Order: sequence, then C-alpha cells, then structure tokens
Amino acid sequence: MLFIGNVPIENRVISAPLAGVTDKAYRILARDFGAGLVFSEMISDMGLIYQQKRTARIADTEDERGPVVLQIFGSEPEHMAQGAKIMEDMGAKIIDINMGCPTPKIVKNGEGSALMNDLPRARQIIHQVVQAVSIPVMVKMRRGWNDEDTSCIELAGIAEQEGVSAVTLHPRSRMQFFSGHSDWELIRLVKQRVHITVIGNGDIWKAEDALQMVEETDCDAVMIGRGALGNLFLFTETVALLEEGIRIPPASTEERLQLAIRHLELAIKYKGEPVAVREMRKHLSWYIKGMHGAARVREELNRATTCDQIQCILSQLRDVRSEG
Repeated sequence: MLFIGNVPIENRVISAPLAGVTDKAYRILARDFGAGLVFSEMISDMGLIYQQKRTARIADTEDERGPVVLQIFGSEPEHMAQGAKIMEDMGAKIIDINMGCPTPKIVKNGEGSALMNDLPRARQIIHQVVQAVSIPVMVKMRRGWNDEDTSCIELAGIAEQEGVSAVTLHPRSRMQFFSGHSDWELIRLVKQRVHITVIGNGDIWKAEDALQMVEETDCDAVMIGRGALGNLFLFTETVALLEEGIRIPPASTEERLQLAIRHLELAIKYKGEPVAVREMRKHLSWYIKGMHGAARVREELNRATTCDQIQCILSQLRDVRSEG
C-alpha cells in the first residue's frame, strides 16, 4: 500500500489539483470512480489568515471520504506556515505546497512556479510549513522556469532534507504552461535522487499512459489532471490496469451523459443552482466532447440557467444517437 507520511492511500492513482475544477463535487466523484487520493483547488495563505469566506469554502471537506490534500500557495514563509496550521486545525490530513502553478497572476507575486527561481526562499517556506504542522507535507513542482531549467531535481532534494513526505513532479517548464510534452525522464531522475514518495504527473490521457509512466520512471504513483476532465472513468480504468492488470473499455455515450447530470446535481447540492449551473458549463462541454451534435449543444448549454434546461438539452444528444 502507498503511504504519504503515515497516511495510507488506497491505490497509486491520484486526482490532480486544478483551479476552478477540483471542487467538492468533483473530488467526491473522483473518489467514487477510484482515485486513491484527491486534491483541493489551490488555497491562498492570506485568504486563510484573513478568514475569507470564499477561501473557507474551497478548503471545506465536509461529506468527503478522505484523505483530501489541501493545497496552499503563497510566497512568504511565515504566512505559509500560519496558513498551513490553520488548515491542520480545520481537519486537513495532508498539506501540499504549490510550487508549480504557471499562471501570470500567481507568478507575478512570487508564488507558484516562480519559487523555482528562488530555491532559498522555497526551502524557507518548506521548512517553516513542515515545522508548523504535525501532518504530512507534500510539494508539487514543475521541471523549472524554462526548458533548460531542471531545478526540480535540486528542489526535490531540498524537500526531502526539510522533512517533506512526498513530491509531485509535472515535468513541463513554467514557460511551457500546458503546451508541448512533459519530460518523463526528469521524473525518473527525481526518483533516483530522493527516498521519499515521488508522484509523476503530465500527459496521462489513457490508462496505458499511466502504466508506461510507472514502467519508465519507477514513480510511486501517478497523478491525473486534464485527462480526467469530462472523463472521470479514467480513474477507474487506470486503477484497474495499474493494480490488477485489467483493461476496462471506455465509457459509453449514455454513461458519460448520466455522469454529467450526476455531477451537475452534486454541484447544485453544494453551491446552489445558479452558481452550479454557471460553473458546470465547462464540465458539461468536456463531457460531451466528441459526441455527434456537441458543438450545437454546447452553445445551448452556455445559455442554460437551470438544471431542468440542461437535462432537456442533453437529452437531444440521446435523441440524435437513437436516430443514428
């Protein structure tokens, strides 16, 4: 069994943190579909310190089957430590430090992947967070700032030295954002460098990709992000292949549509209908991607304001499929 510190994890398949995506509804479904560990969206250290309501909602894990990793971001060691302690007091079982987010609004504040340009500060943050809490701490990172930068290897070593329990490497540079390909060879090199848990992330679009990553890099677990958008079945397929050697066929159109509605209803339960319908539009577009008539249906979904309207719109895809 995989462990993060002293916390047991059911399997080697992990759901990645994605801003604006991995909210409570998504995490519950990811767990239901087999993910052994799920992450929150990234949470501001200052939002925690100032007790902002929106931050508290993002960090809320009530009704969830644990463990849930709460991911914190910031740039000041003292504030990060204070925020991490607040997370622990809220019931967090594992904390992850974001050192990989490439978005400009995060980087310009010296947060996220900007910390890979300042490894002494990164060390200070890791040290103070680890000292502030009694639960396991993880670090999620990119390869470095640009395509020539491999500071992930040094940062992984720093993390181990400072008492971190696991590191996750998405081996794209900050400048790549999500373009091009991730360099899995760096995952292998990090695994060789450290003795703590190493999680590989990047370019897992099907279960076979996860198996290939494990075979090529010897990583301890795989993290799936964009590949699961509109396709939470990927968690089930990957767990079956990695843990049992079983290949599961892709989900049917009907199964995808049923899950889309289930996801919407769960989002409504936690956020209310107006907010949930608005925020679920992107998810619904992912669920119907590749289906016949999806482009027209997507336009209608973007105008929908109620759950009933969405169910009616999605039924059109069923009707088109039946006619075909």
